Amino acid sequence: MSGPEIFVIIIVALLLFGAEKLPDIAKTIGKGMRDFKKATDDIRREIETSTSDFRKDLTDVSESIKTDVTSYSEKLKKDMNDVSDSIKNDMNDVTSDARQSMNDMASTIHQDANEIKDNINKDVNETKESPKTSSNDISGSFYKEVAD
Repeated sequence: MSGPEIFVIIIVALLLFGAEKLPDIAKTIGKGMRDFKKATDDIRREIETSTSDFRKDLTDVSESIKTDVTSYSEKLKKDMNDVSDSIKNDMNDVTSDARQSMNDMASTIHQDANEIKDNINKDVNETKESPKTSSNDISGSFYKEVAD
């Protein structure tokens, strides 16, 4: 409210109630406002007091849930890491065995290839050193070698 509005209200109150009753009315209104403010403060305090227990319980439950979730989360992470490490170790064992088998097989194939190469070189050298033979003799010795 602005100043002129308050002034108009005071003049109307003065005209309606008279100058003698105006101080009593102001006192009664002031007392009523003070009682209303006191009642409002009491209600606010009562609400805060009653909800403080509820808030404390809610905070306790919230902290308990956070602790449990954190605990389960850490346990789950640990279990997942253990499983992951186990799988990695198993895979390393399998790949190691597979590599060893492949290396052994490659070594065997390499040795067989060298033996075949040596036999071919030996046959070529024998053919060069021996007198001319007919093609039937060469093919016969080749088949004989393959048969052995």
